[in-house]
Order: sequence, then C-alpha cells, then structure tokens
Amino acid sequence: MKAVKLYEPGNLKVEQVDSPSIDSEEVLIQVKAVGICGSDIPRALVKGAYYQGLTLGHEFAGIIVECGQDTEGWKVGDRVTIAPLVPCMECDYCKIGKYGLCDNYNYYGSRTDGAMAKYIKVHKNNLLKLPDTVSYEAGAMVDPAANAVHGLWRGDLKPGDTVVVIGLGAIGLFAVQYAREMGAAEVIAIDVFEEKLQVAKLLGADRVINSKEADPIIELESTKVNLVLDTSGSPTAQNQAVSMTGKLGSVVFLGISNKELTLSAKSVDRLLRYEIGIRGSWNSFSDPFPGEEWSFTIECMAKGRIQTDPIVSHRFKIDETPDVFEKIKNKDIVFNKILIFPEE
Repeated sequence: MKAVKLYEPGNLKVEQVDSPSIDSEEVLIQVKAVGICGSDIPRALVKGAYYQGLTLGHEFAGIIVECGQDTEGWKVGDRVTIAPLVPCMECDYCKIGKYGLCDNYNYYGSRTDGAMAKYIKVHKNNLLKLPDTVSYEAGAMVDPAANAVHGLWRGDLKPGDTVVVIGLGAIGLFAVQYAREMGAAEVIAIDVFEEKLQVAKLLGADRVINSKEADPIIELESTKVNLVLDTSGSPTAQNQAVSMTGKLGSVVFLGISNKELTLSAKSVDRLLRYEIGIRGSWNSFSDPFPGEEWSFTIECMAKGRIQTDPIVSHRFKIDETPDVFEKIKNKDIVFNKILIFPEE
C-alpha cells in the first residue's frame, strides 16, 4: 500500500509499504479520508517525528476490512472514525477520566503510525461507529470538532452568552457552530482572512471582524463578551482575547503558539479588575473514553445540526501530500480543512 512517511522536517515521501498485520484486539481499517491537522504542520515541517519513517495522520474515517478475534461488537463493513489518543489507563489523570492529561500515552499519527495510508490498524477501544448519515469526510473531522466542543466546555459556555471565536481554521469554524448549538445569544468570529470570515458567516456567525483591517478590541468596546476562545495561538490574539473579555468572563487558549504568553499592562489590569478567568484547553478526551465531546459531535453531525462541507477547502490524492505540505510551508494556499484520499 501507499503511505506518507516523515523522515526529517520537510522530508516527506509517499512510499510503498506492507499493509499492517493486526493482533487479536485490533481491526484493520481501509482509510477513506484523512485530514491534515494543525499539529501535523509543525510536526512535518519543523519539529519532525518521534521516529524516522512515521506515517502521519490522526484525523480520519474509514471502513473495517478485518477484525481480530477479540474485537466483539465490531464487524467487517462497519463505518468508523477513531479517537487517536491511546491513554495508559493507569496514571492519576486516567483514573479520574482526564485522559487528555495522561502521563504515558500513545497517539496514532504522532507516536505510532497513522492514517495517511490505504490501511491502518487500530485498537478496538479507539473505535467509534459512524451513522450512515455521516459521510467519511465528516467522520474525518470528528476530531477537530470534538476539540472545539472541549474548548467551549472548558470556558463554561452558558445559554445567552456572547461568544468570540478567534482563528477560523477547522476548530474555530466548528466552535462558531457549537457556540450557537449550545445556546449562545451572539457569536462573533475574528480572523485575518476574508475567505474564512465569509465561511464563518455561512455557518452562523452573527458578526465577523477582520483583525487585519480593524482593531477587534475597539470594535467590541460596547459589547459584553462572556467567553473568548482563541484557536489561533497568535500572541497578538491571545493578548486581544483578554482585552475584549467582559467582567467575570472567561478566556480559553486552545491554539498552540509555541511562544511566550505576553500580556500588555492594560490587559493585565483588565484581567484583575474584571476577574477574568484564563484556562487552557488540550485535546478532547473525557470519561467514558473517548468522551462526551466525541459522542456529542457524532450525534450533531448525524442530525445535521453541524455542517462540515463548507469547512473543507481542499481535497488531494495521497501522492500529492508532500507537495501540499510544501505549499503550506511557502504560504501558497489559504486553507481550512485539507483532506487527503488514500485510495484515489
């Protein structure tokens, strides 16, 4: 089969490799669609893999083509997506159901081979069934959608709240929809790309702000903001998030910056005087594993309450994957969710 292998940062190759062999508690999945996650980009272009020759890809959906003898409840032909985290189930955090904080985890597409390949083997505990009403493309986006849910729950979103989402990649665009689904009275979307702002409007944002053209702090001076979710990871946006949050409001940092968090004197003053809460959001896993974030997402997709098609900006064949990452590196494309199709 073909697989996308990462050797060193920037060194991606599509190679012919053997199909995986499963053990008794695993299934073999034929991958129908796999997404490029925001975390895949620094892994592929900057930081590199945990080991040379890693197969990338952890956001995916497919069909079971083989089952191990101890995979009761699953059968050939089942349509599935998977939760990529493999928690140890033994550390203090796993014991209280905080699996995303596991001390000794494994991870498909990061620490073990992922789904940018025709086939992948997956442990039965990581499988989630896709209803027939959820496409494989949508199934490949359950992961980022669940991350959006987790972030909004970390911010304790309440019905009637005014919510601001900064950064309109896939997670941000799902957050716009989920904020409305969870009862927000007003949803405001912020980004620097007009194309993304238009998609946010299509998906239900009440107001959009292009922060390249207008200062969002000034734009929201007269708006009481209850919750700001930053998915961008931009230090500028992180500071703005605090500066636009209202009294007793919450700021949730979800986007990975790999940089220092620096707040201006004015933002620190507002943080104290307004008693603003700042929280981090990491991944999407809770009890029972993989968590309500995942089951809620699949339910919303199955009932048509969450849209996925407008979020997909690009579709590529597996052979094009190295070139896609090169385009991302050179900033040749503006994208939301990029999907790769291994069997085409």
